[in-house]
Amino acid sequence: RMAKLGVRNIDGYNQRLLEAKGKGEELTRTVHTGFDKETGKAIYEEEKLDLEPLPYIVIIVDEMADLMMVAGKDIEGAVQRLAQMARAAGLHVILATQRPSVDVITGTIKANFPTRISFQVTSKIDSRTILGEMGAEQLLGRGDMLYMAGGGRISRVHGPFVSDEEVEKVVRHLKSQGQPEYLEAVTAEEPTEEEGGAVFDATGMGAEGGGASDLFSQAVAIVKRDRKASTSYIQRRLQIGYNKAASLMERMENEGIVGQPNHAGKREILIEEEESGF
Repeated sequence: RMAKLGVRNIDGYNQRLLEAKGKGEELTRTVHTGFDKETGKAIYEEEKLDLEPLPYIVIIVDEMADLMMVAGKDIEGAVQRLAQMARAAGLHVILATQRPSVDVITGTIKANFPTRISFQVTSKIDSRTILGEMGAEQLLGRGDMLYMAGGGRISRVHGPFVSDEEVEKVVRHLKSQGQPEYLEAVTAEEPTEEEGGAVFDATGMGAEGGGASDLFSQAVAIVKRDRKASTSYIQRRLQIGYNKAASLMERMENEGIVGQPNHAGKREILIEEEESGF
């Protein structure tokens, strides 16, 4: 939509629509529709634009640490692209985490979020990770915060108290604007063999070049090399979801590569390091 009006962001888009409405102007654009058969010259026509104002778009990513633990590289790249496009198009992106360590707030992410807020943290290191300098460890809590604007200047501010009644009032207002559209695929369980949609091929290695078989081979190699067999470890090493890692562990148990978990949740590794079955 913004490209059709030749504007760069949502503010410019809405302002252009407002100006056109105030002047009674009909928005059009010139489009190339073909060439004249006799002369070969390009033919242009005026296309009417039936556009509606765009709302402000706010994207909130809560608890970044949990996402980085599951798929750090993919999440970091996605957040970077999102922040870059948001800055250009006029979107608002809010990223929050309770664990401000360098493996969560990486240099790439910090570079794309110049405006930051730090509440009270436990150490000077956490303060440096967020703001680039000390100070947040001395805050009083309860809304006391340090605000760093885009230019790098830091100010001490205090967030207002928000009661439960006010939160409910805001939520009711937001719900009145329209029905939410949930992505059911986010919480949907992966298909199992009993459901006729096996995640892994039942023949062991599966078809040549199959992504699932390649992933299983990598998981087996990690268990053989590192002598560690747990769902969370496979999840971290392969940068995959918990359900997929659990499926890999279950398959390794069925094929006799690892044993069943004991009372402490640890599994015995039944395959020797020198074996090369996979």
